[in-house]
Amino acid sequence: MMLVRINMRTALAALCIAVLLIIVFWSRCGEFSHRPIASVLSYGVLERVADTSGVGGQEIECVINGEYSVACRRDRDQVYLPFSFIHKYFEVYGKITSTDGVDRFEWSHSYSKIYHPKKKYDPRGTFTTFENYNVEVRERVKCISGIEGVPVSTQWEPRGFYYPTQIAQFGLAHYSKNVTEPEPRVRIIDDGDKVLENWIVSKDATISREYDQEMKSKVLKFSTSDHVSSQVWLKVNISQDFVLSLDVRFKPNSSMTVVLQNKDKKETVYLHYVTSNQLIYAQEDHIYHGIGTEVKWRRITRDLIIDMQKGWALQDRPKRKSPRNKFRICSVMLSGAGAVCGVRVSSSEHMAHFFAAADWLASGQRARGGWPVLARRHVGSTVPDLKPGWLSAMSQGHAISVLSRAYHRSGRVRYLRAAQRALLPLDVHSRDGGVKALWMDKYVWYEEYPTTPPLFVLNGFIYTLLGLYDLHVIEGENSISLAKKMFDDGMTSLKTLLPLFDTGSGSFYDLRHFTLGVSPNLARWDYHATHVNQLYLLAGLDPDPILIDTAKRWEGYMQGKRAAHN
Repeated sequence: MMLVRINMRTALAALCIAVLLIIVFWSRCGEFSHRPIASVLSYGVLERVADTSGVGGQEIECVINGEYSVACRRDRDQVYLPFSFIHKYFEVYGKITSTDGVDRFEWSHSYSKIYHPKKKYDPRGTFTTFENYNVEVRERVKCISGIEGVPVSTQWEPRGFYYPTQIAQFGLAHYSKNVTEPEPRVRIIDDGDKVLENWIVSKDATISREYDQEMKSKVLKFSTSDHVSSQVWLKVNISQDFVLSLDVRFKPNSSMTVVLQNKDKKETVYLHYVTSNQLIYAQEDHIYHGIGTEVKWRRITRDLIIDMQKGWALQDRPKRKSPRNKFRICSVMLSGAGAVCGVRVSSSEHMAHFFAAADWLASGQRARGGWPVLARRHVGSTVPDLKPGWLSAMSQGHAISVLSRAYHRSGRVRYLRAAQRALLPLDVHSRDGGVKALWMDKYVWYEEYPTTPPLFVLNGFIYTLLGLYDLHVIEGENSISLAKKMFDDGMTSLKTLLPLFDTGSGSFYDLRHFTLGVSPNLARWDYHATHVNQLYLLAGLDPDPILIDTAKRWEGYMQGKRAAHN
């Protein structure tokens, strides 16, 4: 009987506890039902923080501007907001790091970096901080053209087009890397003279080594039948370096295939370089890059890992990391008919990429000195779209920087003449097909986007000034040239208008709030950092204190500093 009474008491106590838990849970659900989703999520984060970090206090509802609420915690007279809310509301950044087993939270106002120049800018050296740029890996680069050797852009045009600004940046990045990086590793595979590989030839294929008058060396001539198994191929085992270079002269319906293998996953990728004008197409693990149909000798330089990644992107595959140390080149195959020579693999071929950009700019320049942008550009609801064929001062300036360096390195006058012709659109008003605008009918501005009314974009204008400075120095610093006059006029405008770009906590991307009467266009932190880096560079060329003072103040904004209030 006593045992029954004890069991009844135990059961009654358990029932009471269960009812209490249900009531507490139900009331909590009621709170959730009246909160925004962000508030509920924040509550969950705070519960976990309280449970794991030992932070005390009680939950308190934080009402944000009377519009919505966020779950916070209160400890006496302190209130703690979730950083996920602070990050989105104030656009600040933070992460938890661990040093020697000790966790800490690192807060930053900006995600961008400032580079302080170590010496005066020299047009014969690196272009600003472009040694840190990797243009070809950008998502908006469809591929590196197998015909021209320069990037094809999908910015504003998904089918792809040759964007002069992007091509010039590609060239300037590789030029700068060539200046700052050590000499590349180079492995000669077959040079037709001292290094001769034993190519494997199928029964119905032929090869021969013959002297070629145009190449001034012996070349490997090959011919295969239409049968799939008919090939000339070379077995290799090359890891770490993936930039393949060779001279080719292919007849129609010929190709070269490079086989890559993932050493961990045993994955095999086939890169086909075919006589076609189609830029790129892919099917499963077979990726095709067109190298044109002209039967002539030309040098091909391909970054095999980039070519593989662009093929994957074309198939909308999930983004995959493809570290170079995970792959190896296992074979090179030739099909059709033609000749090759000078086959090598290296860690980089920066100057080949640079001169590919310079040659495209020199040959693609129009008679009036410009490089048209063949894509429609929408820049704002209150100005007409820029129709395909518009010019950009930033394209002109970047191109001048490339061509000036190409002339400096090669001595070829065609590069200098193209750079000088590129000045012409800078002196033609935007409404007349050029890129020139005037502030208050007095101060000249070279427009990245030549709209009417003008926008006065800052970073593109400064890049144009650097192009003008580059050309002036390469022509001879003591010369009195049009480039020098345009640079001086632009610097006067910059120093006059620079205060208009200061927000007190950052910078404006352009001055559309003045010229169009619309809301301001604030510069993202990466563009703001570009402004600061550009000003530091110019401060080394011009002693006017407005440049260095503005650069320091704007750098301070990236550290949370603000202009004083009244």
